Amino acid sequence: MNKLFGLALLSLLFLMACGQKQSAESRKAVADTMRFPQEKHLKNVRMLTNGGENAEAYFSFAEDQLIFQSTHGQYKCDQIFTMKLDGSDKKLVSTGKGRTTCSYFLPGDKKIIYASTHGADANCPAPPDFSKGYVWKVYNDFDLYVANADGSDPRPFLPAPGYDAEATVSPKGDKIVFTSTRNGDLDIYTCNIDGSDLKQLTHELGYDGGPFFSWDGEKIIYRSYHPKTEDEVARYKQLLSEELIEPNAFQIMIMDADGSNKKQITHNAFANFAPFFHPDNKRVIFCSNMGSTDKRRPDFNLWMINVDGTGLEQITFFNQFDGFPMFTHDGKKLVFASNRFNAKPRETNIFIADWVE
Repeated sequence: MNKLFGLALLSLLFLMACGQKQSAESRKAVADTMRFPQEKHLKNVRMLTNGGENAEAYFSFAEDQLIFQSTHGQYKCDQIFTMKLDGSDKKLVSTGKGRTTCSYFLPGDKKIIYASTHGADANCPAPPDFSKGYVWKVYNDFDLYVANADGSDPRPFLPAPGYDAEATVSPKGDKIVFTSTRNGDLDIYTCNIDGSDLKQLTHELGYDGGPFFSWDGEKIIYRSYHPKTEDEVARYKQLLSEELIEPNAFQIMIMDADGSNKKQITHNAFANFAPFFHPDNKRVIFCSNMGSTDKRRPDFNLWMINVDGTGLEQITFFNQFDGFPMFTHDGKKLVFASNRFNAKPRETNIFIADWVE
């Protein structure tokens, strides 16, 4: 009897173990249904938001939180939120007024920096006029704000007339880089964390923006458009006077942290933007509609390229939008925004995945 009971118990334990293994494999399979077959560098893709327009999610220095912009529910235009890496504990950390963009944690994760129009008007500003083509709005009312991590006590940071936004922070914790029209054109500036030692790094006519530091703080990667012909210059200046830019032919550029040694690393006729360094500081991941044939609704995917412009490789394979990638410092996680598997058309959500070399 004891022997039969023992055999039965062993059988039960074996079945339980198999069930647990199967359950784990099932959970993994469910997660990987958000990964497309060609995406060999991604594993365990998970959706962290579900509904609305969510984008530009960036890790805290401790890498236990994300800060991102979102339009959903009662919010009619983008506000800044934080959440944990599993998508829980979402919190509003901007004022809930105006339009916000481009948020980032400051060293120590006790404070945040973001751009907002709420200082000029509590209402959402007018959207861009797409009768002028596919254009982005660069609102002159955008100013930088530094606030406590819970959103309290937002204070203007380096206020100046014109557009100030797109601020990110060096992983070394010593510098902030951002985009501004304080000189009349869209250029990149750096300063110390406290706002001192402000320096303009780009000077050529055209848009230079979306900057990120390398992990060692020695380089800056950014997107750029410099009009060449007389017609291109005239159109660029006219659009900028209307607080607009045309993101049709952005190229990825790299420079030293002091603005020297500028080099273009993409050379194509497409829109390349949102570049971010791989932790080896030798490669850059970015978003591009490279190869897209539908001009009315181009597909954007993530691509990777070496800092010398060689080794171009497609990372995601989706027929709508994947963008705004960021790695963890160990290169094991990648966060990005995507239209994939959205509940409603045009929704964009935040995803996190394991990175596979």
